Amino acid sequence: MRARRIACLILGLWMGAGLMMAWLAAQNVRMADQLMALPNAAASLQFKSVGHAQSALLLRYLAAEQTRSEYEIWETVQLFLSAFFFFFLLFGTSQGKVTLGIALLLFLIVAFQRFAVTPQIAGMGRALDFGAIASRREQGQYEVLRYGYLLSEAVKCGLGLVIGVALFWSSGRSLDSGQEIHMIDKADHRHINR
Repeated sequence: MRARRIACLILGLWMGAGLMMAWLAAQNVRMADQLMALPNAAASLQFKSVGHAQSALLLRYLAAEQTRSEYEIWETVQLFLSAFFFFFLLFGTSQGKVTLGIALLLFLIVAFQRFAVTPQIAGMGRALDFGAIASRREQGQYEVLRYGYLLSEAVKCGLGLVIGVALFWSSGRSLDSGQEIHMIDKADHRHINR
């Protein structure tokens, strides 16, 4: 029972941190736009000397680089977290093969994101950040990678919910625990079965 609660806690923290990372990525872009819209006096002078368009481009580039860095760190953390979660379920609980298979699939999705998708998105994003002339094919590839990443995040969340429901609803009792009878001996030698 306690192991299932710990597994639910780990899963909840993992999924919650994933939502927080998505919020942080949106905040990075929003902050760059806010700085351009309402800069303080010193920044406003610098923006005027560089030019409004160039300043906006630099701030968006900074926001994109910060987001890329945060996601690389987060995916590395997720890699270790998903491995820990799988092994915790394997050795610390009595979950079935389906739940363990889903946990292993979560680990594989995270590994695929970290080593295959994210480096390609980061490289293509850096090339497109400064408005480098890119063919429609390159822009299309970038969009496909981005949507693939978002789809894999949605699949990860869905699988996390499935495991959460499985952990929540599993009884935590052995299959034959209802057949066990505990004998209690009373002082007057009567037996009570419960």
